[in-house]
Amino acid sequence: MSKPKRVAIYARVSTDNQDEGMQLTALREMVIQRGWELTREYVDHGVSSRDVRPQLEMLMNDAQKHRFDVVAVWKFDRFARSTRELVFALEQFQSWDIAFVSVTQSIDTSGPMGRLVFSVLAAIAEFERDLIRERVIAGMREARRRGKHCGRPMIEFDVDRAVELRKGGLSWRRLASETGVPVHLLRARLSGMLNGAVIGQG
Repeated sequence: MSKPKRVAIYARVSTDNQDEGMQLTALREMVIQRGWELTREYVDHGVSSRDVRPQLEMLMNDAQKHRFDVVAVWKFDRFARSTRELVFALEQFQSWDIAFVSVTQSIDTSGPMGRLVFSVLAAIAEFERDLIRERVIAGMREARRRGKHCGRPMIEFDVDRAVELRKGGLSWRRLASETGVPVHLLRARLSGMLNGAVIGQG
């Protein structure tokens, strides 16, 4: 006869006024109904999804050490901040051969339906990443169209003086030392202003 699966349950409430009892009761009942062995309970009390969640970090560390076979939660949003974060955690569990169960959403990644849901969630997370990337690119294009600089702040320096020093034969390395501007930025900023002057290399 095979050993019962070892289960870790995780619960989280956002404020001190809330009670995690409802989550824990539902999770414990599920473990009993399935004939599993409750190994440990991890509870982050009075912690919002934006805060550091020490019990969740401890759960992930113990999962990597394979101290249980299943992680069970009451609901996805008690566990992860976003679809992307959820998928990342599920990928980690999958690599450690640990199943993930959400009681209220009837999700169990150890079965074929659960694996299908995992694939769908992964696709949604990728879709979210693409949307964010497209919005960032579109925002940068619009900013450039309006004449705004995107990326790191531009380094200000006396361009005319730098041009004269370079035309006077100063090497790029010495010019960088004089102006405090990296060589690659100097080349980019001054290349169109040197008008093909024959000057030293380096």
